[in-house]
Amino acid sequence: MKEPGFIIVVEDDADDRFLFQTAFEENGFKDSLLYLENGYELIQYLKQLKPGNSGEKIPGFILMDLNMPKLNGREVLREIKKDDTWNSVPVVIFSTTSNEAERLRCMELGAAAYYTKPVTFGALISTVAQIRNSFA
Repeated sequence: MKEPGFIIVVEDDADDRFLFQTAFEENGFKDSLLYLENGYELIQYLKQLKPGNSGEKIPGFILMDLNMPKLNGREVLREIKKDDTWNSVPVVIFSTTSNEAERLRCMELGAAAYYTKPVTFGALISTVAQIRNSFA
């Protein structure tokens, strides 16, 4: 298992945040997870970070819902990918939307991967393990 890292999870649904937390725990991952509720909060968080300062945590990757209030996943991808400080951080889209055109659009905007949220908790545990082991 890879060493624990720092992962930002951007998800507006409290139940999904709980399920993500539980899936990480069920897999035995010890990563530090920061939960933000929307894309606006993510952009504000990244803007206040000063990479290179001791103690500042740079995320190994960002796991983000696509359809959120304030700033949706597509808008956030545009912002992150135009910023030289953050454009190398992988952004993984995790959405209920399984539309192929939407997946391609997100990939064109710079997403590292696009996953459709599974319908069972067992599948979520497996998917979270796959994502974490691919990007952490």
